[in-house]
Amino acid sequence: MCPRDKGPDPYATNIERLAMRNQNFRAAVWTGCHLQMTAMSILPCDDIGLEMHEETDQFIRIEKGVAVVEMGNCKREPDFRQKLCEGDSIFVPAGTWHNIINIGRIPLKISSIYAPPNHKKGTVHPTKADAKHEEY
Repeated sequence: MCPRDKGPDPYATNIERLAMRNQNFRAAVWTGCHLQMTAMSILPCDDIGLEMHEETDQFIRIEKGVAVVEMGNCKREPDFRQKLCEGDSIFVPAGTWHNIINIGRIPLKISSIYAPPNHKKGTVHPTKADAKHEEY
């Protein structure tokens, strides 16, 4: 299932169910002027990729699966590392390097809020390679 970006119109949904059905690496669910929600599906032994958003705070929730989050101000040496389970959340301040690694045997399902938005409205990246290709 590929969720269609419903923003900026008013919208109500079950985020956990939507994230569980998402098969894309990343899909924008709702994009407004000041925030954006995406759903992600990360394959076993894969990750979102080390990244940093200079102007964007991020909230990430683990909907299903087991992961490790690494964060820090230095790209090469994260000073924060924690195991995450279903229902756990991560707050990533703007300017913080971060990565989420799927350490489980099933796809990791996450929902993510960016404030302000980080991706174009309607963004869908079926695979991690598609996401990386769009960054360049």
